[in-house]
Amino acid sequence: MSELQTSLLEGAIAPALNRKLFGHDEAEAFLARSYQSGKGHHALLIEGPEGVGKATLAFRFANHVLRHPDPSSAPLTISDPDPDHPVTRQIASGASHNLLHLSRPVDEKSGRIKQAITVDEVRRAGHFFSQTSGTGNWRIVIIDPADDLNRNAANAILKILEEPPKRAMFLVLSHAPGKLLPTIRSRCLPLRLHQLGNDAMVKALLQLGLSVQGDAGEGVLGFAKGSVSRALKLVNYGGADILAAFDEMLAAHGSGQRRMMFKIADALSAKDSDVAFGFFAEHLGDHLAVLARSRAIEGDLGSAERYARLTSEINEKLRIANAYNLDRKQTVLEILPEIVR
Repeated sequence: MSELQTSLLEGAIAPALNRKLFGHDEAEAFLARSYQSGKGHHALLIEGPEGVGKATLAFRFANHVLRHPDPSSAPLTISDPDPDHPVTRQIASGASHNLLHLSRPVDEKSGRIKQAITVDEVRRAGHFFSQTSGTGNWRIVIIDPADDLNRNAANAILKILEEPPKRAMFLVLSHAPGKLLPTIRSRCLPLRLHQLGNDAMVKALLQLGLSVQGDAGEGVLGFAKGSVSRALKLVNYGGADILAAFDEMLAAHGSGQRRMMFKIADALSAKDSDVAFGFFAEHLGDHLAVLARSRAIEGDLGSAERYARLTSEINEKLRIANAYNLDRKQTVLEILPEIVR
């Protein structure tokens, strides 16, 4: 899938349409209690690994709040969105006047999703809050994810967080909260979501029509690391084949190793391979982090430092390749020899 009109993965359900959430009962109970108490924080930082349900939780909570605008009369549980309720229909269609979803916009010229949430998007939040709700309801902004805010956009959202309008609520999502501005983190109440356990993963994948029976299914569960999006990339974007080719490359030598490098590079530079390329970049980072950690534990600090430095260098090469739309095959063929050296 290319980054055309949507970043939704093939086989996934858009969070605004998803009626089910698995594995986060405690987080939902906390949100319901906090809201009913009337002492809920105006800005929540919902953080955790990608693909565990942060956006789905945010939309469910927004639905709960907008259906029960008086906290004192709100139920103590967050129920599945009722598809026949007007609030649910408005949220699902993107037509709610009380909910704004900020994510990376589409570049009108190229038709591709931009690399960042820009300050122009954040200005939409300012305009959104400047308008009075016709129903007197809450005004909710979901930032999905805040990791995609560029610097100007982050500073702009910070100003709104510092002086929030009445009955305003921010649901700030983040895969890597440590990379956010400290001033944004300090103005939010953190709510940590952990990777899904196997039971929750099985239910979530079954909802998407993916069976995880047998050795292949267990393999998907193992490599998915509690992330539904990672499981979809393994199954629907060739991720399992990429991991197998990478392991084969590491085990090979000489011409065989070089042949596997080209095989990986060809797969990642093929048409509509954006998601697979991102998946591979993430796997490289995980691979090097494991190597650095294991060498440090063994006391080989020189090797640990080398792998840590290599991680930074490769991340920079990948960032530049994405920013300037460089040839991916060449980029991969420059990186892989560094991994096996």
